[in-house]
Amino acid sequence: MIKDKENVKPMQPAGQGEGKFNSLFSDELPVWYDGSGKVCPKWTSRCSQEREQTMNLLDEIASLRNLVKAYRHVKSNAGSPGVDGIDVKEFGKWFRVHHGTLKAEILNGDYRPSLVRGVEIPKPKGGKRLLGIPTVKDRVVQQAISQVMARYYDVTFTESSHGFRPGRGTESALKLAQSHVKSGKTRVVDIDLEKFFDEVNHSRLMWHLSLRMGDKRLLDLTRKILRSGILLGGVSHHRIKGTPQGSPLSPLLSNIVLDELDQELARRGLSYVRYADDVLIFVRSKQSAERVYVGISEYITKKMRLKVNVEKSGVRKVHEVTFLGHSLGGGGRLYLSKPSELRLKSKLKVLTSRRRGTSLDQLIKEVNSLLRGWLHYFKRSEMKSKIERINSWLKRRIRCFRIKQCKHKIGIVRFLRSQGVGEKLSWLTALSGKGWWRLSNTPGTNIGMNNKWFTKIGYYDLVSNYNQLHKST
Repeated sequence: MIKDKENVKPMQPAGQGEGKFNSLFSDELPVWYDGSGKVCPKWTSRCSQEREQTMNLLDEIASLRNLVKAYRHVKSNAGSPGVDGIDVKEFGKWFRVHHGTLKAEILNGDYRPSLVRGVEIPKPKGGKRLLGIPTVKDRVVQQAISQVMARYYDVTFTESSHGFRPGRGTESALKLAQSHVKSGKTRVVDIDLEKFFDEVNHSRLMWHLSLRMGDKRLLDLTRKILRSGILLGGVSHHRIKGTPQGSPLSPLLSNIVLDELDQELARRGLSYVRYADDVLIFVRSKQSAERVYVGISEYITKKMRLKVNVEKSGVRKVHEVTFLGHSLGGGGRLYLSKPSELRLKSKLKVLTSRRRGTSLDQLIKEVNSLLRGWLHYFKRSEMKSKIERINSWLKRRIRCFRIKQCKHKIGIVRFLRSQGVGEKLSWLTALSGKGWWRLSNTPGTNIGMNNKWFTKIGYYDLVSNYNQLHKST
């Protein structure tokens, strides 16, 4: 997009910036609050110094180098167009010519975010989740802000925070949860924040940002982004709270908001793990768990101005907890949760429906893509027996799909004979009068579409791949 001849050099790794970045918090991280719950003077002093350090941060955000890096990131994620209908490729052509105009708009305060295109998608446990799709231009600007601001904030986030952070993710969060259970903390305070991304208080978020960011132009731009309206069902809605999921800046802002909760949990000496808005606190006894649940719920509602979903939150035994699609067990074991199993089977049912008008090759390609990603995510779970059942069930559905493609009895006979099934058994299978599903589990179809046949068509076998991946972890 922007050629090397324009002297655009690669960005330094996060945390290094232009070679001048030096976090005031990198050597020793002071706590927010002292034992009495009051703001620690050392923390406020560091914040004051950082405000001085970030007085002109918007200049770095709007630099051509940073904008190019942001565009490349947005381009790699692809995504749908926003309300203006301009896709990533079209924006790239505009940006190649007008990047100077964009930079000037940002620095002069003339930049105005467009409406966010709202899309509602169903949640796995019911209800709907609102996703916001900004225009590509807005996504680039937000990504440019996130790239620079993250360097200052990520070093101050706690070790128990794992969502949307470099070098961390679901695997590190699950490992930490396992370690807490192994240490004997088998009572869990499960905190569910009700519609967190929709309920973020703008005033409190801007207060957090103003504590450490000294560039008022950056604060003003962030406020404009937060208040940009959302277009849902053809109707424009003004936004006075929340930061919809789907925007590049939303993950960082959510971590900044919830870092206040992390700091409070750390101040109280509690063992916990947080991934985005999923929070688990581990204690040793039911009495302690109930006391913690009441105290933390009160802190979230009164101090942080967020809502706790009382129906989904509570004190649980470790085996009653589902975290990031996994179930926790005694000794810190991980298992596949029942909802995760059902969601996988639901997706596979759609892909392998015998009513689909697609080729077997295309079906296998789509199934394999789903299975690879799913199994890589759940590879650490102990689920051998479940994997065997799912694998057997899925193979039967693929047999059912293939045998129905034969359409007529003579077609079934010809197909089975081509797979080495005897003449008599081929005709017995074709003339059995059974429905497609029952027919998929007869001796003839099992012989004709055996394990060698599945290997031949390129099927990603769940059992063999699980054994290999699980062993390696």
